[in-house]
Amino acid sequence: MSGLAMVLRQRGFAVSGSDKSNNPSINNLKDLGINIFKEQAASNISQLSEDKNEQLIIVISSAIRQENEELKEAYEKNLKILHRSDILAFLIKQQYSILIAGSHGKTTTSTIITTILGKANQDPTAIIGGIVPYYNSNAYVGKGKFLIAEADESDGSLTKYDGDIGLLTNIELDHTDYYTNIDSLINTIKKFTKNCKKIVANYDCNNLRKACPDKTIWWSTNEFKNINFAAIPKIMNGQITLASYYENGKYIDDISISLPGVHNLNNTLGAIAACRSADINFSDIKPHVSSLKCPERRFQFKGIWKGRQIVDDYAHHPSEIRETLSMARLMINTKKSILPMAADRIVVIFQPHRYSRTRDLITEFAKNLGAADLVILTPIYSAGEEPIKGITSEKLKSCTLANNPNLPIFTCKQLRDLENIINLKTRENDLLLFMGAGDITKVSEKLSKKIK
Repeated sequence: MSGLAMVLRQRGFAVSGSDKSNNPSINNLKDLGINIFKEQAASNISQLSEDKNEQLIIVISSAIRQENEELKEAYEKNLKILHRSDILAFLIKQQYSILIAGSHGKTTTSTIITTILGKANQDPTAIIGGIVPYYNSNAYVGKGKFLIAEADESDGSLTKYDGDIGLLTNIELDHTDYYTNIDSLINTIKKFTKNCKKIVANYDCNNLRKACPDKTIWWSTNEFKNINFAAIPKIMNGQITLASYYENGKYIDDISISLPGVHNLNNTLGAIAACRSADINFSDIKPHVSSLKCPERRFQFKGIWKGRQIVDDYAHHPSEIRETLSMARLMINTKKSILPMAADRIVVIFQPHRYSRTRDLITEFAKNLGAADLVILTPIYSAGEEPIKGITSEKLKSCTLANNPNLPIFTCKQLRDLENIINLKTRENDLLLFMGAGDITKVSEKLSKKIK
């Protein structure tokens, strides 16, 4: 929402909004002259609607409930109400668009595409779900022809977008509050592919092979024959990945990226495939691949607290946990790391996100959390959902122990108890890996501020 607000304001629209937070994104909006109300109250709408010279349009996300005071007032005044996807669809039609969709890796892949195009003097416009280090913002309004945007599948709204290039990272069942099964998600992705002029997709994902049309442009990190774009790993450790890069089965060059892990190689290759499909020369891409950075909250190093390294990560799906832990383990096993110190143990501090996701994927969560050396679970972050009977962090703990009876695993009743448990149960040279899409990041921020 903040990214949309920034782009609209810089394109001449009057924009207002409401948010209790006072974070860098909000401060950026204020610097642009956007009016930010501190509370979501009916009086905000009344105040804005008094201006008879301007048409007031209310923009909401799927997170806004019908009982929201601002929304109820908008209905009462019979104002025009649009979903955020309607605004993004409007912006997409203005430029040559590269839309990134998929269950995992959207924000990282979007960030890499935006960074490559920015460094290649394409000056793109970008609306991203995380902070892009190259621009230090989740949105940027450029003067070039490209618009880079994430196409969110969580509520099915990506079917509204008509993209020039649609990039698909992978498909896996998630957002079970919206999708009843994997087939319903695949059907939504099929609709999205029909709206895009080109589809660039990850061949290594079996579900994408079911969803994508015949003329799909494929990429792979496993094979290069009969694949449009491939990067086959040669060296992988906790600092770099070196891979042989192919186009249409022909070896082109070696590429080196400083983002460890197969998933990051896959994200980078997807970004390269999108840029090449948009007719960007490989010679304009390669110089910038070795210096790429992930968006914020993607294995983000926060500092060293009492001899423990703090890393903050957005992972909230079992597969994301698996890949992030695999990358952390690679650093420990190879004794090469993007972090300042060599760690002895991986301590996962996980905040489950949504009762529905925890219920429907609890077996997968339990399996993948077992790859840690120690686990601390916080209460479930509801994300607006009502509690589901029997679905708790204690239940997740029991399932995890059933698979890994010797794993040290602890729960806390409240987020504010977390620091005390970390103090008692962890030790120097531990890697404290904070994971989740909720407010778990507040704890890592609090600890990082105590670093001297």
